[in-house]
Amino acid sequence: MAIEIEIPPEWKKFRYRGKTLEELLNMPMDEFIELLPARQRRSLKRGLTKAQVKLLAKIRKVRQKKLTGKKAIIKTHVRDMIILPEMVGLTIAVYNGREFIPVRIVPEMIGHYLGEFSPTTKRVQHGEPGLKATRSSMYVSLK
Repeated sequence: MAIEIEIPPEWKKFRYRGKTLEELLNMPMDEFIELLPARQRRSLKRGLTKAQVKLLAKIRKVRQKKLTGKKAIIKTHVRDMIILPEMVGLTIAVYNGREFIPVRIVPEMIGHYLGEFSPTTKRVQHGEPGLKATRSSMYVSLK
C-alpha cells in the first residue's frame, strides 16, 4: 500500500538561501553579496574586473532585447564571472580554450562561476598502440 503525498507548489519553487528568484532580482547588490559563500562574496566585494564589467553590460543589453522577443547568445572568455540572478534565462557561450560551449543559465546556478559549466579537459580514452609504441603496449588484452 503506497501512501501518496501531495507536494504544495510553493515547495517546488526555487529558493537561494531562503529567498525566491523574484526577491533576489529586486534585492540590492550589497544584500545579495551577503548571501553568497565566502569566496564569491570576497571576489564581488573587491569589485569586478574590466572584462567582467563589459560582460555584465552585454548581459543587460541582451536582457533588454529579450524583452522585445529577440534571442541572442553572448560569447565570452570570462570564466571567473559569478552567476548573478539577472543572468537567469540567458544563454552564454563560455570559451573552454578550444571552443565556445553554450551554457543555459538556470536559477540553480546562482553563486557559481561560469567556468564550472564549461569543462576545459576531456576524459582520456586510449586507443590501440600505434607506430613507435613500446614492446609492452603491444600485449594489450584482446577482448
